[in-house]
Amino acid sequence: MRANIIDELLKAIANSGLTEYRVAKDSGVPQPVLNRFLRGERGISLGTAAKLCKYLGLHLAPAGG
Repeated sequence: MRANIIDELLKAIANSGLTEYRVAKDSGVPQPVLNRFLRGERGISLGTAAKLCKYLGLHLAPAGG
């Protein structure tokens, strides 16, 4: 079973050892957006997910195929 990108992003951020501020600043994702995402208060756009994936070294690809 494939993990979804949300779970993978949350796990990668938690395991990175980096502060929320550092991830936000270095990835180009606004800190309030990242904070609400990490607290489960909101989702994120595909563009934001792509920025976080690139920063964290994750590969964002379509499901299936």
